[in-house]
Amino acid sequence: MGKLLRKTNPIKVQPELFENDFFENLRHTEYANLEESGQIYLDFTGGNLYPKSIVEKHFKYLLSGVYGNPHSTNPSSQQSTIHVDETRQSVLDYFGATDDYYCVFTANASAALQIVGECYPFSQESVFLLTADNHNSVNGIREYCKLKGGHYQYVQLNYEDLKINAQKLEEGLNGFEKETNKLFAFPGQSNVSGIKHPLELIEKAHEKGWDVLLDAAAFVPTSKLDLTRYKPDYVSVSFYKIFGYPTGLGCLLVKKDKFAKLKKPWFAGGTVTWVSVNYESYFLTENHERFENGTVNYLDIPAIKNGLEFIQNIGIDNISSRIKSLNAYLIHQFENLKHSNGETLFNFFGTKNPEEKGGTFIFNVKGADGKQFPFELVEQKANERLISVRTGCFCNPGIDEVNSCVTTDELAEFYTSRDHGSYHDWVTFVGKIRGAIRLSVGIATTQSDLDTFFDFVTETFKDKNTQDFI
Repeated sequence: MGKLLRKTNPIKVQPELFENDFFENLRHTEYANLEESGQIYLDFTGGNLYPKSIVEKHFKYLLSGVYGNPHSTNPSSQQSTIHVDETRQSVLDYFGATDDYYCVFTANASAALQIVGECYPFSQESVFLLTADNHNSVNGIREYCKLKGGHYQYVQLNYEDLKINAQKLEEGLNGFEKETNKLFAFPGQSNVSGIKHPLELIEKAHEKGWDVLLDAAAFVPTSKLDLTRYKPDYVSVSFYKIFGYPTGLGCLLVKKDKFAKLKKPWFAGGTVTWVSVNYESYFLTENHERFENGTVNYLDIPAIKNGLEFIQNIGIDNISSRIKSLNAYLIHQFENLKHSNGETLFNFFGTKNPEEKGGTFIFNVKGADGKQFPFELVEQKANERLISVRTGCFCNPGIDEVNSCVTTDELAEFYTSRDHGSYHDWVTFVGKIRGAIRLSVGIATTQSDLDTFFDFVTETFKDKNTQDFI
């Protein structure tokens, strides 16, 4: 058996520790606040937890220097510029994007996606093709396309496993030969079902004349994205999803040969090399600064480098293997926990193959009568036990519409009958309950956490009928 890591040692994975001591030790040294608070955290897709060491390292950095606004050459500004540039290079190196991509720092992944929506040259001859499994920050790009007279189309999912329907995708990619400026968008990993969609779709779309937008926010926390192998034109990333701290920072990775295709419709501080008031003209910068409006978050950006080093020291492949192991255990429990009458406790959505998933699962809890408990009730009871899961539709209506068997006619009737609406309006109007429970695991998750969750479900809901809680 390998030697347990000490608190002061650099984090290195020894293979013989991987399944036994390493991640348990990491939990005790880097995520001790979980034990101290008595909480069970199972919402890693919502937000990763920050390890103690990167926070301490960043606070030491803040307290040891003087850092000013980078848009100057004074000493404090130069210090900030050096550290921001070093971090930008670290991001490019981490994803294998050094030679081919620009890294644009943004407020979050949604802000990165907004840049693409706002600046992609949509027109009446354009088309935006996207999968039904997409975060709303990708779905929203369709509005930019519509405003410029373009056309958008969704590729539907398979009901049984929530994967992209291969035939519909083929039809979509082949169906717009005459259009120009064609953009295809999909997530590397679903933020709801956890399904990893094939990155080979990038090259397939390229071969058919499409530009490709990859939403990698849910993918990169537990999987390797190698941009020397897969080369989407635009990639959105959120850093707190990977290592917890800092929040409020993401990036857009832009392939250099598609940089000029993004037509920025305005300018702001820091984005121009020269501008005039008395003459109506300006020159935009020719690199990442073109899209970094105003002052970047120069005090927090250096913390990204600490986070990436933390992940590299552990190894993203080791993290991915750990998640697969947890997935296998989760799937076994979802399949085998039952009421005494044989009725399963869970209504599980999506594929059950741990090789095809990240650590994200959606389901509902069922009563012994076979009926579904309201997800709000399950969340309320979990909250009382200090267990953090997430419920609702998760900013991804496409998956929820598939799982809830929502028809186009029902949607049309609902939206055309009112000027505004909410979830409860929907339930009252259509009579269909929507939404589910999402459980997601990450680097700090242990089997004990999962056992606590399943103990909670069985103690609270096993052999109970839905009317027992009315």
